[in-house]
Amino acid sequence: MQHVDVAVIGGGQSGLAAAQALVRAGLEPLVLEASERAAGSWPRYYDSLTLFSPARFSALPGLPFGGDPDRYPHRDEVAGYLDRYAARLDAEIRLGCRVTRVAAEAGGRFRVDLEGGAALTAGAVVAASGSFGNPYRPALPGLESFTGRLLHVADYRGPEVFAGERVVVVGAGNSAVQVAAELALGSRTTLATRAPVQFARRRLWGRDLHFWLTRTGLDAAPLARLLRTPPIRPVLDDGRHRAALAAGLPERRPVFTGVSGDEVTWADGAVERVDAVVLATGYRPHLPYLAGLDGALDAAGRARHRDGASLAHPGLAFVGLEWQRSLSSNTLRGVGRDAARAARRLARHLR
Repeated sequence: MQHVDVAVIGGGQSGLAAAQALVRAGLEPLVLEASERAAGSWPRYYDSLTLFSPARFSALPGLPFGGDPDRYPHRDEVAGYLDRYAARLDAEIRLGCRVTRVAAEAGGRFRVDLEGGAALTAGAVVAASGSFGNPYRPALPGLESFTGRLLHVADYRGPEVFAGERVVVVGAGNSAVQVAAELALGSRTTLATRAPVQFARRRLWGRDLHFWLTRTGLDAAPLARLLRTPPIRPVLDDGRHRAALAAGLPERRPVFTGVSGDEVTWADGAVERVDAVVLATGYRPHLPYLAGLDGALDAAGRARHRDGASLAHPGLAFVGLEWQRSLSSNTLRGVGRDAARAARRLARHLR
């Protein structure tokens, strides 16, 4: 059975950043990516998606994004950037290689089982399967009975198939507002939220917000230690989405209180027929392969860690979790910092 220094599970932005940091720490990682491309979830996001941070603040360690540093790169640009990053890595990346189970073995090693029956052992494991592989679908009242089109924003590509329809988008984050505003151009769309949408100006005093986050140190500050629950991120806006909501394109209403067939009941008692519901309700970490590793996850399936270091297994690290250490932990600009910390710890552990 093959043995490797470190098995990195996931070949998206988190796994690539982890592999780069592990190589710099003198280790030989093996990246195991379930899909056929080392670009994470980026190729599967909706067609109009652009980064919420400029290119100059959106690069992984060791490779600038390239092009106009002040532009907001499109989805396909990001996927292409990750392809280039993977090609430059001095580490083996195995595509189409899904991890099904990680188990502890004697001497602190891990056994990593792969789909199809193969397995390998590793001195350490980095869980880097990201925060976007497990779409969150909240248990909204009656939603299971909805007979119209129901999808998560992870499966949304563009507004064309919804033209002329009655659509409800559930959520209050960047993707929810962006998708609802896009749909509202060709369909009657409602943005359903639990509270009014919170906006933050994309540019302050002539600079993008990320310039100020970096300059003040807030971007990298270990704020996660102070948080009992992660705060809701405001929608970054240049004024267009705030104006669209103010004009009712889309309209904003409190989340519906019930669903029956193709009808939703609103908080004011009104009942109306709806063609489609799009859940822009976020994601949860995708870590099913750690379910049998004692102490790795809590009862809800969330990583038990401190700053990415497992609380139960010294040879296990996490990279790319939302608010893992800072507000930028699961972003292109911030994941490299957490990856470097994890790599240093694992190098000390293996020595």
